[in-house]
Amino acid sequence: MSNIDIARHIDALEDTEHGEMLGSDFLLTWQKSEDELRAVLAASEALKLMRSGNVSPRVFDSGLAVSLFRDNSTRTRFSFASAANLLGLAVQDLDEAKSQIAHGETVRETAVMISFLSEVIGIRDDMYLGAGHEYMVEVGESLSAAHIAGLLERRPTIVNLQCDRDHPTQSMADLQHLINEFGGLDKLRGKKIAMTWAYSPSYGKPLSVPQGIIGLMTRFGMDVRLAYPEGYNLIPEVERQAAQFAEQSGGAFSISNSMEEAFADADIVYPKSWAPYHVMQKRTDLLRTGDSAGLTSLEQSCLAENKRFINWECTEKKMKLTARANALYMHCLPADISGVSCERGEVAAAVFNAQRDATYREAGFKPYIIAAMILMAKFKEPAAVLRALLSKSAARVYHN
Repeated sequence: MSNIDIARHIDALEDTEHGEMLGSDFLLTWQKSEDELRAVLAASEALKLMRSGNVSPRVFDSGLAVSLFRDNSTRTRFSFASAANLLGLAVQDLDEAKSQIAHGETVRETAVMISFLSEVIGIRDDMYLGAGHEYMVEVGESLSAAHIAGLLERRPTIVNLQCDRDHPTQSMADLQHLINEFGGLDKLRGKKIAMTWAYSPSYGKPLSVPQGIIGLMTRFGMDVRLAYPEGYNLIPEVERQAAQFAEQSGGAFSISNSMEEAFADADIVYPKSWAPYHVMQKRTDLLRTGDSAGLTSLEQSCLAENKRFINWECTEKKMKLTARANALYMHCLPADISGVSCERGEVAAAVFNAQRDATYREAGFKPYIIAAMILMAKFKEPAAVLRALLSKSAARVYHN
């Protein structure tokens, strides 16, 4: 990849209004302006091309990137570590079981103690509806107070690696995947994307991925079709916000109870299981009170309810309903693949296998999106920083 291509993305970054991102956290995409989202996309693409072109994008000589995962993760955990390393930061996992958190250490104290030489804190907290986002806000407020008091020389940036409301690193990586697949952000206007519930032999999956998709893709003029069985709705506030974004952007947003209806003439399909909003509310109450018997009962009833909609599966027959019978299949992974990872699941093996490489490309954008979010928060003139690195052209990998 030539330096001209890299410079083009740096120029695109410089053309955006992103000044308010300096020193800010990245918690929800709908808290960011369209220009700020474009800035992250441009910086991400520049970083990706720099690495491909063997140009070192290290902007830090030292410093920590702290990761706090309160739920299991493969892709996002390694993407965060890769992003931090790409920029020159060392990664330290915060294992709550091995910390003083287990002995009653407060959120404020933990936030300060891990931040003396830290540049970024990545947090995944998606287990409790109405608590994950709030926890990140509390950590951020604690960091700001410590910085103002002179306790922290630099305030670490918080990157939301998935909460109960949004999964911004996933949805932004998904958007960059679509940009590359369709040839540009402007080419997405009017494209039809079906964000649909799909059957899974498990329960309790977060709402944040579908909410992230409808809350982001509606910002850029896409025709977003949300579909789920009756009663499997998302957080009502997020659904209303998606409708507002679609109206503002000239796109479209609709909700139906038919997977087939959503797939009809779709350019992109995103079949993904999630737990109904009311179930997640009840699950949160049971988790907080430690009611294990109640959780078991809830799980059994939800699994039985899920089975009523076992035919909500992305099959070859449903894919034939899409635009040119060849829609782009997307998933945040891991997908529940029928006959492979489970007896019946979200997607038929034939569909998944045909587009496996595309889903891996989709996942491959996440490290660069995270790195771009960090870059935008830590540097006043990120375009100038990238341009200086490009001019220096220090090799990332040295060759004999």
